[in-house]
Amino acid sequence: MPDVKNILLVGVGGQGTILVGKILSNGLMSAGFDVKMSEVHGMAQRGGSVSNQVRYGKKVFSPIIDKGQADILVSFETMEALRWLEYLSPKGKAVVNDYRIPSAPILTGKSDYPEGILAVIKSKVATTVIKAAEIAQNIGNPRTMNIVLFGALVRGMELTDIEWEKVIAGIVKAGTAEINIEAFRAGMKAGEI
Repeated sequence: MPDVKNILLVGVGGQGTILVGKILSNGLMSAGFDVKMSEVHGMAQRGGSVSNQVRYGKKVFSPIIDKGQADILVSFETMEALRWLEYLSPKGKAVVNDYRIPSAPILTGKSDYPEGILAVIKSKVATTVIKAAEIAQNIGNPRTMNIVLFGALVRGMELTDIEWEKVIAGIVKAGTAEINIEAFRAGMKAGEI
């Protein structure tokens, strides 16, 4: 079904992955697409793996993305990109946040954070690496890292004709629209790479 596009958002609980899925879905619906979304939360509210699958097109029958079907994988944490890479189409794109959140086994010293993840991903698919935490910090609010990644996603999927700033302003917490729109713009610019 080539008229359906598949977006896979992955990260760790507390990174704002679900918020980005909500913004994405609302914007796509406002543009007239049929949208289906599925989200899976890890064992812990903060720290567990989180995935959000968004499918859109003229008519979408299922919210689930099969292995090898995602057009774009946006990973909010580096190791999560590797964990979900098999869901990306060989012709797909990966947007990877160069940001590490150690899992419980790593924190307790039972294992080490794997090295060379970005090189592995780059060897398999077209990849844009973004230092979203740095960008968010530079604009004045580290909590907008997710919206920076959203901007890169919009650029990567060529969805720039949707009024995203209006959608963002209508969804984020009152008083945070301006900084989130700034983060979105910064992410769009970073996604041009």
